[in-house]
Amino acid sequence: MKIIVPMAGRGSRLRPHSLTIPKPMLPVAGMPIVTQLIHEIARVADQPIKEIAYVLGDPAFFGKAVEEELIQIAHQLSAEAKIYRQLKPLGTGHAVMCAADSLSGPIIVAYADTLIRTNLTLDPEADGMIWVKKVSNPKAYGVVKLNKKNQITSLIEKPQEFVSDLAVIGIYYFRDAGVIKSELAECMKQAFLNGEEFLLNEGILSMMKKGAVFTQGTVTDWMDCGNPKITLQTNQKMLGILTEEGKKLVSDDVVLDKSEIIPPCYVGKGVLLKNTILGPNVSIGEGSCVEDSTISNCLIQRNTVIKNAKLKSSMIGSNVKFDGNYSFISIGDYSELT
Repeated sequence: MKIIVPMAGRGSRLRPHSLTIPKPMLPVAGMPIVTQLIHEIARVADQPIKEIAYVLGDPAFFGKAVEEELIQIAHQLSAEAKIYRQLKPLGTGHAVMCAADSLSGPIIVAYADTLIRTNLTLDPEADGMIWVKKVSNPKAYGVVKLNKKNQITSLIEKPQEFVSDLAVIGIYYFRDAGVIKSELAECMKQAFLNGEEFLLNEGILSMMKKGAVFTQGTVTDWMDCGNPKITLQTNQKMLGILTEEGKKLVSDDVVLDKSEIIPPCYVGKGVLLKNTILGPNVSIGEGSCVEDSTISNCLIQRNTVIKNAKLKSSMIGSNVKFDGNYSFISIGDYSELT
């Protein structure tokens, strides 16, 4: 089994947090989004993961440090890592075709911008599977249409009239990657001829027209990280899930000086808390220091210093210095104080 991870986008809706780090690399509940997604797929897949292929964007942004971290994720699963580049945003089909050399045998394509919990049971009789989640507002999503056998017969993007309430979450299985590769190659020829983008869905629909059978997979949890407010909600939900799963969230070397941690919280290595109440629903990265503060429902990254603060429902990046008793402020583009 191979996993193909298209992740070339810049995550502009998550700015300023995605200005210096690719969105899939952003830690939520203590671990980067892409790491959690891959580990969840590997946890429930019924086949060993032999290769993980990442499709990255501009090397100036997705540089060597990102490559090395992604390669390490693959090695943790005893899988080979491949790095590909999508230098122009020509659609989801183009992103997958950038990893053409890895498109053989059974594959799972997983877009690295959401977190999931799933059983991920593969249908041995199907040519492919598309994972879905029932939603209350299907007009905002791409959805699948089913026949009486519960097979997928069509994919409709943001339908204005009700077709289905099963939203496509961005995880796909192909029993033989060579088939979708062939269909996408034909789509690519036509798209490039007309100067257009092309989508993975176009290749899937072409397979369906030729008789390929696609079935649905389901997830128990599907969590977005599209913007700061939604990411905070996802962080809160993931902390709850990880606590229920019995995961250790507070590092053994955290220093508590007249401080209290109200669970659930993720607290990274080397964190110092002094005269502080932390939690609930806070994730704080390694090497950070919080003094004389009360913090709840926040996502704070690595090596950040916070003093004299009362923070609720806030996102703070890495290497930040914040003192609530400020007399001078220097704030860059896309930042907010509200």
